[in-house]
Parts: sequence; C-alpha cells; structure tokens
Amino acid sequence: MVALPRLPFMPYSLVIFDLDGTLANSFPWFRRHVNGIADRFGFPRIEDEDVASLRHAGSREVLDHLEIPLWKLPVIAQHMRRLKAKHIGDIPLFDGADTMLRTLVAAGFRLALVTSDSEANARTQLGEAAALFSHFDCGASLFGKAAKFRRVVRRAGLKPAQAIAIGDEIRDIEAARAAGIACGAVHWGFGAPTALQALAPDLVFERMEDIARELGVAGPKGRTGP
Repeated sequence: MVALPRLPFMPYSLVIFDLDGTLANSFPWFRRHVNGIADRFGFPRIEDEDVASLRHAGSREVLDHLEIPLWKLPVIAQHMRRLKAKHIGDIPLFDGADTMLRTLVAAGFRLALVTSDSEANARTQLGEAAALFSHFDCGASLFGKAAKFRRVVRRAGLKPAQAIAIGDEIRDIEAARAAGIACGAVHWGFGAPTALQALAPDLVFERMEDIARELGVAGPKGRTGP
C-alpha cells in the first residue's frame, strides 16, 4: 500500500465508522424484511409513505411511531442480527467504500467500527477490508453507542479530540456529542440529509470520495482526496 500524505490541519487520528447505511447498503434489505419482523414482534408495519418521516426522526421518535417498548429492543435486535447473517451476501458495501478505507489507512489513520450488528456479520460484510480496522466494538444498543465510542477511544490510547465518528443517523451524531468526539454525517444512508445537517455535524459527506478529502488526505500533485 502506497503511503499518502496528510494535510496538517486535521487533528484526527482515529476514524470510527458505523456499518449499516454508512459503509454497507443495507436499507434495501431492511425494507424487504422489516414488515416480517413487525409481524413477528407485534409492531406496526412500515409502509412506503412512512419512510420519509422516519428518516427525519430521532431514535425515540421512531420507537414512539412504531409503538416499540424499550424492553423489546434486545430481542428484536438479536433476531435481526441472525436474520441478517442468513442474507449477508445480499447486502453489499457501497461503491467506493473499500477504496476509501484503504486510502485513509495509507494516510496513517487508524480505523474502528462501532455498530449494532455482530462482529461476525461485520467482518463477513467488510471482507478483506476488515483487516484495515484496528478496533471493533459491536452489538451496540439503540442508545449505547456513546459508551462504545468512549471505550474505543480509550483502547486506542487517544484523547477524544483525536477521534471522529462517521455515521448516517441522528443517533450517531448524538452519541458522538455525548462521548465528546467529533462527528461526520453521510448523505447516502438512512437519515435524511436535512435532518442530519440541522444538527450541525463537524463534517458532512455528500459522496464516499468526500471522506478522505474532508479528512485532509492529500492526493497526487498536491490535490486533496483519494
């Protein structure tokens, strides 16, 4: 792997990624299976007309809309992990994700993954790119990401100011803020871009290739970007 230079203005050493909706294009799979999950666990089906409002909603608003009590979340999450494991081949990484991750590592960043999915699912989904990650902290509960962010930063031996979390949902931004680290929001996942930007994340990425550039990776001939 050819080392790439980094511009000096970015303070981050650790980039913490979300998986579903950020690196993996899992929403089409979710839409195909969510109403079967709804029937199994007794919450309202999600119709096409519901999706736009849910993309603008925070986690608690989503739970209220679906009438899901907190005590049901662990068993629903466990079921979804098992179901996803059976269909992992149907959930590709977004185009450019592998190249972006390799570009960051070549520029000297350390990578971590914090996800609600299992580590086994995550490693399978990432494929060869899993070896690029220094830290995995998986199985995050709906409101448990902040603690996992803090733990990953501590394990990396860094200060919070040296880490940034990149995700696609309102809860990713809220968790990063609660953990005292910077946050970046992608526009291609579940969260509506306008809802994410309303929370003023530190960085916003409209395309996968924007991530390396916005993190200060210098490309050939002095350009920024992968």
